[in-house]
Amino acid sequence: MLMSNSSRQARLHYLSGGFRVLSPGDHVVCARTGEKIPLEELHYWSAERQEAYATAEAATAAMRPA
Repeated sequence: MLMSNSSRQARLHYLSGGFRVLSPGDHVVCARTGEKIPLEELHYWSAERQEAYATAEAATAAMRPA
């Protein structure tokens, strides 16, 4: 029986130029907004913080000092 990854959160290891899938799924969650990000739409992340971001604005906000 094939299992679908639909609505399952993936676990990724973020690298400077890409990411590696540790646990399969169809999305990750934005560290700033909590929004689901389909893997095919994931463009912003921090390898240092190991976080994904939904938008460039969310990624920029995450880099600002608190």
